[in-house]
Amino acid sequence: MSNMSLSRTVPVVVAFAALAALPLVLQGFYLELAVKIMILAIFALSLELLVGQTGLVCFGHAAFFGIGAYAVTLMSPQGEAASLWLTLIVAMAAAGLYALVVGGLSLRTKGVYFIMITLAFAQMAYFVAHDTPLGGGSDGIYLYFKPDATLFGFKPFDLDAGNTLYYAVLASLAGAFIFAAVMLRSRFGRALAGIKANEQRMRAAGFATFGYKLIIFIASAKLAALAGYWFAVKDGFVNPELLSWHQSGAVLIMIILGGLGHLRGALLGAVAFTLLQELFQSQAVFGAFAKHWQLMLGLAIIAFVALMPRGLIGLFARKEAA
Repeated sequence: MSNMSLSRTVPVVVAFAALAALPLVLQGFYLELAVKIMILAIFALSLELLVGQTGLVCFGHAAFFGIGAYAVTLMSPQGEAASLWLTLIVAMAAAGLYALVVGGLSLRTKGVYFIMITLAFAQMAYFVAHDTPLGGGSDGIYLYFKPDATLFGFKPFDLDAGNTLYYAVLASLAGAFIFAAVMLRSRFGRALAGIKANEQRMRAAGFATFGYKLIIFIASAKLAALAGYWFAVKDGFVNPELLSWHQSGAVLIMIILGGLGHLRGALLGAVAFTLLQELFQSQAVFGAFAKHWQLMLGLAIIAFVALMPRGLIGLFARKEAA
C-alpha cells in the first residue's frame, strides 16, 4: 500500500474504531445523535456515488430513503415484530426496483433535465405517501416494534437490547463504506470516473455508458434505502417528509460540505450538517432566536462554501500535500 493510500485509510479506520468505543463514554441523547449521524452518513455515501463519483446530480434521492423507511413500517404488524432480514431485503429491493424505472427514463437525459425528472419522480412518491391511505397521509405511520433478527430459529442479536441498534447501524455504515471503496477501485469504478470526466469519449471507446449509469443508480438507491430503513427503526415513526425535496436538498448539501469526489467527504459532510443543525436549534445557545435556525444554517453553509470551495476534505488534502 502506498503512503498516500495509507494516509487516507488510517484516519478512516481510527474514526470507525472511535465510533465503536463511543458507547463506553456517551449515553442518552448524544448516543442517539451519533446513530442519526451514522444513518445520514450512509445516505450521503449513497448520493456521493452518483454526484461525486459519476457526475449525476440527482435531486430526488429522498424517494429511495423514504421507500426504505416506509417498507419496514408497512411490513411490520402492530402486534408483533417483523423479520429484520425479510424487511431489509424487501426495502432495498423496492428501492432498487423504483430506481430501475426512474433511472431507465431519467438517465437518457442530461444536466438540468435529469435533475428535474428525478425530482418529479421523487415528488410522485411523496404524494403517494401523503395523499393515499397506504402511507398514512400527513400523519405518518408508527413502527411499534423493532424488527426481529431471528434467522432459522437462531437470534444473533436483539435490537431492543442495550446498544445493539447502535452497533447494527455502525456495521451498516462500515459495510456501505467498504462496498463503495472497493467498487470505486475496480474496473467498474474506473469506468464511472471516465463517464464523469467525458462520457462521449467513453462511448467512443466502446463502453455502454447507459448500463454503467443505471447500475450505479440502482446501487445508490439501495444504499439510500438502507439508510431510510435504519432511520425508521431508530425513530419508530415515518412520515411523507422523508421523501420530500427538502430531504433531497439536505443530503446534497452534506456531500457538498464534505467535499465532492471523496467518500470521506460524505462522512464529514453528514457530521458537519447534523451538528450545525443541532447547534442552531439549541435554545440553550441561541435562546428565542433558535426558532430561526434555518437562517443561521443557511448563512453557515454559504460561509463554508465560500471559505472552503473543496469542502471539509480540502483541509485534510492540504495536510497530506504539506
